[in-house]
Amino acid sequence: MHPLRPAGRPPTGASRRLSLRVSTRIVAALAAVPLLALAACSGGADAATDADAGSTAATGSAATELRLGYFANVTHAPALVGVANGLFAAELGDTALTTQVFNAGPAAIEALNAGAIDATFIGPNPAINGFIKSDGESLRIIAGSTSGGAQFVVRDGIDSAADLKGTNLASPQLGGTQDVALRSWLTEQGLENSISGGGDVTITPTENAQTLQLFQDGKLDGAWLPEPWASRLVLEAGAHVLVDEKDLWDDGQFLTTHLIVSASFLAEHPETVEALLRGTVASVDWLNANPGEAPAVVNAEIATTAGKPLPDEVIARAFTNITFSVDPLAQTLPTLLAAGVTAGTTEDASLDGIYDLRLLNTVLADAGQPTVSSAGLGQE
Repeated sequence: MHPLRPAGRPPTGASRRLSLRVSTRIVAALAAVPLLALAACSGGADAATDADAGSTAATGSAATELRLGYFANVTHAPALVGVANGLFAAELGDTALTTQVFNAGPAAIEALNAGAIDATFIGPNPAINGFIKSDGESLRIIAGSTSGGAQFVVRDGIDSAADLKGTNLASPQLGGTQDVALRSWLTEQGLENSISGGGDVTITPTENAQTLQLFQDGKLDGAWLPEPWASRLVLEAGAHVLVDEKDLWDDGQFLTTHLIVSASFLAEHPETVEALLRGTVASVDWLNANPGEAPAVVNAEIATTAGKPLPDEVIARAFTNITFSVDPLAQTLPTLLAAGVTAGTTEDASLDGIYDLRLLNTVLADAGQPTVSSAGLGQE
């Protein structure tokens, strides 16, 4: 079975120091947020024991600052809209918002572990790795964000897995979600690949903008990429889609982006985390209610963070491949873990406790929206 394919679906056939673009905005106070006595799960073994026993962690206070990470990708549209439309700022009130833009998930996890950011929108596999490597102490997944929007695009002359032998491919970063998807899919096709190099296919983790240029220069044969980069290679560089990742999943639903927070920040500032979640729900709701306006807003924010906007046809194609929801699709996480193990970027371990959806479900219930499930992998 393909590690990216849920059971029952028929087959369908490093450098950690990547460049980091930083964008900082300090948002002025808009309104005071009332102090709430909310329970939150603290990091560490004691917190996990308390959660299993059904007890609650100590109440914290509002933070003076929230340092939030995300990527300048269409798959991070809820983050881009939350910043651009002031939805996060409106909910955070007296808490200042500082943002930092990353190229890929492993770099964001490093920043979270180093205490440089408090929360980040990120793909699932780096979050899984961060949780496992810290023995469950470093982070919690607190909401979903985006489903879909990842494709394996290749040059002319490559029309099947057999044509990939001897090719040079790229992914955004070793251990990132698209890197895992590429490696596990190649393994299923019988093509040897290794995180240390060599094999039937060479995979070089490469910053997305460089991937586009290298592909245009004929130095790369293909890449597994999130949106808008898959669309950019197709529309600007003549690539075609070999694998649309949605075809590997039941109902075409697969997790591309979710929201995680430092376990210690969640324990100390549950009020601030709840405010961030209110902003996230508002952003997702706005995207789904304004499909005509959303691409332009997202594109303008990409221009702010990345230096220039995307061509209209690129942003339009990218939006057709994605959906937005705060449901974290928790039932898919074990499959993503298995893919990481197959890819050689993740060790097999328990994911129990990785979710804390209590604050999200409070926000959803208050808004009259359906609550979401942790699929038995945490609190809800």
